[in-house]
Amino acid sequence: MGALASGVALASESNAQAISASPITLFTNANVFTGSSLTVRKGSSVLVESGRIVALRTGRMTEPPGSTVIDCGGRTLMPGLIDNHVHIFMSASTEQQLLDPAATFESLNERALEEARQVLLRGFTSVRDMGGPMFAVKRSIDQGKTIGPRIYASGAMISQTSGHGDFRAPSELSRRFGGKASTGEMLGAGFIADGRDEVLTATRENLRSGASQIKVMAGGGAASAYDPLDVAQYTFDELKAAVDAASDWNTYVTVHAYTPRAVRRAVEAGVKCVEHGQLLDEATMKLLGAKGIWLSLQALDEAPPTAAQAVREKKAQVVTGTDNAFRWAKKHKVKLAFGSDILLNPAATKNQSTDIVKLLQWFTPAEALKLVTHDNAQLLAMSGPRNPYPGKLGVIEAGASADILLVDGDPTTDLSLLGDPGKNFKVIMKAGNIHKNTLA
Repeated sequence: MGALASGVALASESNAQAISASPITLFTNANVFTGSSLTVRKGSSVLVESGRIVALRTGRMTEPPGSTVIDCGGRTLMPGLIDNHVHIFMSASTEQQLLDPAATFESLNERALEEARQVLLRGFTSVRDMGGPMFAVKRSIDQGKTIGPRIYASGAMISQTSGHGDFRAPSELSRRFGGKASTGEMLGAGFIADGRDEVLTATRENLRSGASQIKVMAGGGAASAYDPLDVAQYTFDELKAAVDAASDWNTYVTVHAYTPRAVRRAVEAGVKCVEHGQLLDEATMKLLGAKGIWLSLQALDEAPPTAAQAVREKKAQVVTGTDNAFRWAKKHKVKLAFGSDILLNPAATKNQSTDIVKLLQWFTPAEALKLVTHDNAQLLAMSGPRNPYPGKLGVIEAGASADILLVDGDPTTDLSLLGDPGKNFKVIMKAGNIHKNTLA
């Protein structure tokens, strides 16, 4: 007989790899949401071995010798969540902490490591990091020194001077006019690159560091102080330079952009994905659908009252445009991905899961679950040979990576269950390793 998994257990720093008793785990008596279908397979079993799902069957399987057996008790087994727009390093600290002259990379990195741990314990087994110095955190997780999600890192955000990734303080001169590399550049948060040559270099630097995809700022931002929301950023030739360099490495460019002008220029340059897009018109959304361009969309909140007036006004425009963006994207069959995009606000990162519940404005619970598992995984796979985690993600099926959640209840009818992962996620498994198990 297999060993019965029991007790309350969580992964810790001293036991970073996993808490599972064996490399073989058998889930029995589960209702399985596979990710690729909107329905649930009731009364099923799932067998995991060596980090992969090896079988999904209706009924109970024979217990392999030495296996850990988890009786799911009719709960829902589903793929691990995927967040396609995070900034782990830059959400673990405030702007003041990041720019503090006394701060060290080591101290900031420690915060990022802890945030990555919390991301996994919220049930997110894979994330696409859309800008920041994440390579050290990623290595630590991949080497088993600490726990966290699979990280598809972009590296430093690439921005023109005065662009959404130009984080300089008013006192910081441009390095072209008597200044030096900015604080943000020294930290690795972003590259300020102007002209085709500099954009090529910035893109190649990220690829050299191990980026899965490239993030370029192609338009104004809501949370930034100096660039208006309506502006287009980077010329066609500059955007094309990033696309050319990424294409040579068999991966893709995604752009931060809200407006039709910025998005259309990026698409013409060969960009494969757009982040945000809440201010698009229907004609541009139809263009994305026709060309098969991905749209990584978010359901953002209003800026806090403490934010600058200009930032609050810009954020309000984005929030107002969100409803049309989701509705038009569905109407024109745009390839949709979803992310949380929490930035510079450590207190808000706990809301990463509750952001998924907002999707009920546009999707059924099952459709939302498919979006944040199977569909998001399709965008991760766009990195091709630069994919750091070969294997199928976002689904429960034979041959897929064993990234699995056991939910206390049925999220295909009650999506709000995802909003309280501490209570409702009874088991969290990544790559066959159990990082949480609260079943008695």
